Amino acid sequence: MAPTYRQHLRATIARARKRRRTLGPAPRPPFGAALADAVAAIVGSWRFIMIQTGMISAWILGNALFGSGSWDPYPFILLNLLLSFQAAYTAPVIMMSQNRQADVDRDRALADYQVNIRAEAEIALLHEKIDLMRERELLELTQLLKAALARIDSMEGRGASA
Repeated sequence: MAPTYRQHLRATIARARKRRRTLGPAPRPPFGAALADAVAAIVGSWRFIMIQTGMISAWILGNALFGSGSWDPYPFILLNLLLSFQAAYTAPVIMMSQNRQADVDRDRALADYQVNIRAEAEIALLHEKIDLMRERELLELTQLLKAALARIDSMEGRGASA
């Protein structure tokens, strides 16, 4: 591994450690962001769908039973207006929550990428260490083999002269 790569790796790890120490716990989201998340959590649940379905069914049933003297007769214009208002206000709030969640996901992806880079560098360092160990072992084995062959040669030389 090149020395500049090692230096870059060590600098990256040092920066990451420093950033982790200085950041501390994540700051609380502003009131608007927390409210958007709460609304998105409520509106995006089966409980909300069931309650809203029950309320709309009760509205339609109540108006159908009272006939033309009801508070919102058959084309249910008031119900349509209320649902339009709900859609007009919940859609942007849900979009705000999704945008904030996308920012959080982007930050997490960046953190994951940095962790992967560090892990890759650590693995490369481990490979380098293992390669060095293998080279040393090979060198030792080669030296032992040469010494053994020299002893065998010397023993054969003495055996032939005797």
